[in-house]
Amino acid sequence: MVQLTLPKNSKVKKGKHHPAPAGAKRVRTFKVYRYDPESGENPRWDSYDVDLDACGPMVLDALIAIKNTMDSTLAFRRSCREGVCGSCAMNIGGRNTLACTKGIEEVDGGALVVSPLPSMPVIKDLVPDLTNFFAQYQSVEPYLQTDTPEPEKEWAQSPEERTKLDGLYECILCACCTTSCPSYWWNGDRYLGPAALLQAYRWIADTRDEHTGDRLDALEDPFRLYRCHTILNCAQVCPKGLNPAQAIGEIKKLLVERQV
Repeated sequence: MVQLTLPKNSKVKKGKHHPAPAGAKRVRTFKVYRYDPESGENPRWDSYDVDLDACGPMVLDALIAIKNTMDSTLAFRRSCREGVCGSCAMNIGGRNTLACTKGIEEVDGGALVVSPLPSMPVIKDLVPDLTNFFAQYQSVEPYLQTDTPEPEKEWAQSPEERTKLDGLYECILCACCTTSCPSYWWNGDRYLGPAALLQAYRWIADTRDEHTGDRLDALEDPFRLYRCHTILNCAQVCPKGLNPAQAIGEIKKLLVERQV
């Protein structure tokens, strides 16, 4: 009979409980994923009873309050706190989103579960290793490529041409979409994922770019592009309301059209 065992450090254990300060009246429990690979110990779920009257309304506010007043060892990324930089992307209540724009009250009652973005190696606690993610972004050459001489002022575009970039340029590279994609979970080493492909189409759709053929050649691959099966998790979780699946579909459409 076959016996299967889980890889080392894959079982998440129960961790420490940090009670709310005495006198707290409005309390919400946060169940937070804790893991330090250098310690050699299994990951754990620590629980923190947060006094909501002593912190702001967003999940990031609660995490900052935890770090400042309850447990200084908690690690997470943050920067702008305005939904612009994408640094604080994590899985909150089972859904990838930005901690700075996710209201605590938006997550149904009970313990609010916070974990790092799925499918990525964890550097520590809520900090994922995005090395591969950004390498894939770099591979699509996300910058203007032209052969004509550079104009004296700027590369001109009509309002209609500029409109084609709406829904593409707003991507903040938070990785919420890519890490919510089951195809990326299984083929992340070869499939570029929703974010990188949306960025690739952003330059394909740019009328100023003159290397469309080269860009399409680079994407015409069974894994780099065609691992997308239109599951649409990416469009559901994007905190900016973008639709990477639609952009991927447009790339596939262009590849078919150039064969005709």
